Amino acid sequence: MQITANFDSGNIKVIDATSPGNVQLEINKDNQSEFYQWFHFKLHNNDHVEHVIHLTNAGKSAYVEGWDDYQAVASYDREHWFRVPTEFDGEKLTITFTPEFDSVYFAYFAPYSYERHQDLIQSAQMDIDCQMLLLGQTIDGRDMTMLKIGEEGKGKKKIWLTARQHPGETMAEWFMEGFLDRLLDEDDGVARALLDKAVFYVVPNMNPDGSYRGHLRTNAVGANLNREWLEPTMERSPEVYLVREQMLEIGVDMFLDIHGDEALPYNFVAGCEGNPSYDERNKALEEQFKKMLIAITPEFQDEVGYDKDEPGKANMTVATNWVGEQFDCLAFTIEMPFKDNALLPDHIVGWSDERSSLLGRDVLTTIYHVVDDLR
Repeated sequence: MQITANFDSGNIKVIDATSPGNVQLEINKDNQSEFYQWFHFKLHNNDHVEHVIHLTNAGKSAYVEGWDDYQAVASYDREHWFRVPTEFDGEKLTITFTPEFDSVYFAYFAPYSYERHQDLIQSAQMDIDCQMLLLGQTIDGRDMTMLKIGEEGKGKKKIWLTARQHPGETMAEWFMEGFLDRLLDEDDGVARALLDKAVFYVVPNMNPDGSYRGHLRTNAVGANLNREWLEPTMERSPEVYLVREQMLEIGVDMFLDIHGDEALPYNFVAGCEGNPSYDERNKALEEQFKKMLIAITPEFQDEVGYDKDEPGKANMTVATNWVGEQFDCLAFTIEMPFKDNALLPDHIVGWSDERSSLLGRDVLTTIYHVVDDLR
């Protein structure tokens, strides 16, 4: 039996792997950070016997409530991921599984590799409506890439989407894949109509270093990028600094920041209610967006989510709050679950990569229905 994590987004530390019935593992912390929860490892064993795998430090991870009713994902081919029996006793997370084949991967959620990210942006640039812009490099020397989709013109809205500020929230880039696939479909009427009215600026992966390193929440030097938007620096958070500079130069009429939530088994949004300049116009735009998305897909709801900030008390280091305030625009954080969507449970795959991608496509329709009211 061998357990390894020496690959793109891999994260595990082997404590004891001598007996399939009592495998002892630990999740590594993000570099220069106390955050940890993302895991991704490969088990190889030619004996297809029951394996009982304990993640022994799960009880002290970043979001312990995220383990309640959680089921890990597994895959034989790294393409199709399914849920496996998982229990949490308050201290350790235990996966019990009998492999049908010699090698199987386990992960916190369906991984989105750096190579797939490269494929996504390289293929997008080949569309006649898309331009790939290199903004600069990360701390580890990876490219910070933005896709500009559509032609600029008088009166056209400037719509921004960013994803994966927290690298372990891989559902965010699956969302982006579906969103881009539809936006770049020349036969899709919604996409064509939107590109007549708007230009899209899309950053599918805000944190390529953390993604490759197998981090949950931070970049290469332990910076939580979604707490860096007020005063980012090239030394600590070049990812935010570079994107923010583009926003200040180009302008923003709408902003969506795509995330995943460890604890809540729902899709929901978080707005800018606590921003100093938040007013009835902002509120009306938010309500219009949410009402439309609810009408488009039963995967979305607005009953369960984060507590709203008190007026004037928003954390301005958070992307959605800073952008919403800076540009007086509609700005939302979109959250998806690591677990399942309690409204439409699927006990085989839970909330999944494919469902994330489909939600991305549905959000494009939502933008179509609000674009004319953006300012």
